[in-house]
Amino acid sequence: MNEIFGQLGQLFFETVPTVVFVFFLFVLLDRMLFRPVQKVLKQREEATAGAQARARAMMAEAEAKRLDYERGLQAARQDLYRQREGERRAAVEERARALADSRHHAEAMLAEAKAALAQEVAWARTSLDSSCRQLAEFISEKLAGPEARAGGGPEA
Repeated sequence: MNEIFGQLGQLFFETVPTVVFVFFLFVLLDRMLFRPVQKVLKQREEATAGAQARARAMMAEAEAKRLDYERGLQAARQDLYRQREGERRAAVEERARALADSRHHAEAMLAEAKAALAQEVAWARTSLDSSCRQLAEFISEKLAGPEARAGGGPEA
């Protein structure tokens, strides 16, 4: 059994440098490779997470600006519709006023024309009466002959 312990001791003694070398290699790789790679990966993850957070914030800001723009656009459209409606109403009122003015003017012209026609009819009647009397006198003079002019006619 001593021999086994001796062999185990010798085996242990021979493996100690390998274990030390592996430990040294692990420490060296940890400091030279693993930690820098982990540091770079952590920085990349933080940068990615930060970029994603900034992107989300920018998207939220863009959405808020879009909503503001749409609200402003809707308000501008409503103002434009109100303005157009006001202009339309004013145009309708102006047209109604112009139509009423034209109607009053036409009625006044018609009244003037009727009055002028009535005057012309009265003048024509007066002229016709006068012409009729003159014609009647002329006809009666022609029919009665020269004795009617002298006053010796049947009436006398």
